Amino acid sequence: MGKTRNRIEVVPSSGNVFADLGLPNAEEKQTKARLAFAINEIVRSQKLSQAAAARRLDVNQPKISALRNYQLQGFSVERLMKFLTALDRDVEIVIHHKSQRRKGGRILVTAA
Repeated sequence: MGKTRNRIEVVPSSGNVFADLGLPNAEEKQTKARLAFAINEIVRSQKLSQAAAARRLDVNQPKISALRNYQLQGFSVERLMKFLTALDRDVEIVIHHKSQRRKGGRILVTAA
């Protein structure tokens, strides 16, 4: 009996898992996820409890729980950016020409 090898096709990522999965509003979803990641890292590094984080961000504790679990449907990009400023972070939005190699513009969130 011979061995058969299953070939798995590997497709390079576009850099946006939501786009790769064909989800609608992929750029917004990725932007929210990256902002939420930054918020969660700051909350963790400051050792804030969910209750303390809720007070600091002026929301209720269930909202912090949702944010911690990346359930981001109820959060706008603007609101997440306001959370970052409430956590003593500056948020910069830089606009420049897109790369000629890409078809369209993109939104990129980078935590420094």
